[in-house]
Amino acid sequence: MTTERIEPPREARPERRPELDAIRTLVVVGLVFFHSALVFDTRDDFYVKNAETTDATTIVAGLGVVWAMPMLFLVAGLGSWHSLRRRGPAGFAVERLLRLGVPLVFATLTILPVPQWLRLRADPQYHESYLRFLPRFYDVSLEPAEFPFILQGEHFETGHLWFVVLLLAFSLMLAPLVGWLPRDRGRRIRDRLAVAVRRRGAVLLPAVPVAVISALMGLEEGYAAWSRWAYLLFFLYGFVLASDERFREAMRRDAVPAAAAGLVLFLVGMPGFLIAAEAPGGDPFTDMTALAIGARTLYGAAGWCWLVAILGFLDRRRRPAPAAAREPRDGRGRRLYGYLATAALPLYVLHQPIVVGVAYGVVGWGAPIAVKYLVIVAASLVLTVAAYDLLVRRTRVTRFLFGMRGPSG
Repeated sequence: MTTERIEPPREARPERRPELDAIRTLVVVGLVFFHSALVFDTRDDFYVKNAETTDATTIVAGLGVVWAMPMLFLVAGLGSWHSLRRRGPAGFAVERLLRLGVPLVFATLTILPVPQWLRLRADPQYHESYLRFLPRFYDVSLEPAEFPFILQGEHFETGHLWFVVLLLAFSLMLAPLVGWLPRDRGRRIRDRLAVAVRRRGAVLLPAVPVAVISALMGLEEGYAAWSRWAYLLFFLYGFVLASDERFREAMRRDAVPAAAAGLVLFLVGMPGFLIAAEAPGGDPFTDMTALAIGARTLYGAAGWCWLVAILGFLDRRRRPAPAAAREPRDGRGRRLYGYLATAALPLYVLHQPIVVGVAYGVVGWGAPIAVKYLVIVAASLVLTVAAYDLLVRRTRVTRFLFGMRGPSG
């Protein structure tokens, strides 16, 4: 007798949730503000650094890193559930290789070396041309212990595309897992979890594994202050949450207590990070002192609580506006929504080399930090959107190279 395997049915396309596209695009645009701030951050070793730095960026950035990148992985997991059900495991794997693998390879061969070269160019004694630098960038070796970042080199890096590397790896890990899992067993597990979240506050319990991983495995500063394995949890959580409407209802119901819990955990934990960082040689991301472990525990739990709160609040039901008042705005809104919903990945791929390039030219100005920061942000936003609109979205070839679906427009 053979075990029944998951054979995803061909279903109607699920209801589109525009708030997910909106929050994803908001995070991607917000990264321009975040990476521009790193130019002036005292702690971070960004590619281009201003002569004058400040500790204020650490505190402000903490408000974003605790939820922003976890949200991208959670939303990716939500989408993966629907994609797997439409395409099946093999089709899903192929689609992920095209949508993520192609832009990853293309960007690595074209724009990814630029920030590293500009880092070296910041030294007045460095005069090597970009073309002479490229062979050194691609001088790599295999390091399986760093999975999925198995290519390592003195100058080689995945840069900001670490997100794409992790997302592709997680997707390719998920596809065979779903293919091997018997359908009835998966349904039973899902039903038990959905029944469990009927209890108030139960939807906050996934914070515990995230907190444990953050505390014991540490945080990776190069990956937006989270462990890569915590990101795997967020991705899997999103996959499970999409599988049953009862999870969505629980997040809406518990949005207020989740927000309160997340705020308290963050406010209690952040001072611990700052105190641990002030100790001689202290590193709150990896130290195994009681203070650092406690701060990371609270940080991990706060991250999940904030995700529940944000998605719960965004998903609250609203009374629709009268049709007469809605129609003109809906036409413009649909066009803007369609434009931004497909732009998130290309904007993400493009933004950091542009931020670094703009910052390289601005840090030498004799202007206050605030003025330089605003110039870097404004110029980077304009150039990133212009590069997407003029160089990416208008042809089939460039859309394919940046992981976009559909015809050019």
